[in-house]
Amino acid sequence: MRKIGIYGGTFDPIHHGHLILARQACEELGLDQLIFVPAALSPFKKAACATGEARLSMLQAAIEGQDGFAADDCELKRPPPSYSIDTVLQIREREPKSELFWLIGADNVSGLDKWHRSAELKKLVQFVVLNRSFRALKQPFPVIQRNIDISATEIRNRVASGRPIRYLVPRAVEEIVRRENLYREPAT
Repeated sequence: MRKIGIYGGTFDPIHHGHLILARQACEELGLDQLIFVPAALSPFKKAACATGEARLSMLQAAIEGQDGFAADDCELKRPPPSYSIDTVLQIREREPKSELFWLIGADNVSGLDKWHRSAELKKLVQFVVLNRSFRALKQPFPVIQRNIDISATEIRNRVASGRPIRYLVPRAVEEIVRRENLYREPAT
């Protein structure tokens, strides 16, 4: 049975913290594939700063040539808000015999019961928590732990103030940010 991870998020922009934890999740869980799914609009967050097209472009550039990584624009093609259950059902249709893992940021675990059709979602996927913080978590799901102090907000603020983002994002992402003049306004 194939094991597939689904990593949903805004990815505004995708950065090395996302990628390092994604690779670690693949290794620790024995995933055959990890699918990154950029959200059109999360029901729990404000709108992304960059367009869906720009975020997808940065994501594709970041994972190009990486074995086992793929991008799926299914949420960008659906009308917002982006519900995880719809994404899981769509992937389940393509992969009926695969075991599905939903990678969730540690900051989202406390609100999981508020997710659209969360009870049904919990039956379809195994949740795995990605923890980038320096504190241990106590909760019912497996945890992928790596202390990485990088955030998309920090990256957007650095761009807005003219500071470099090298080493925080892949070079290809940095080039797209520069070429498309993204994140010129301070992030909130």
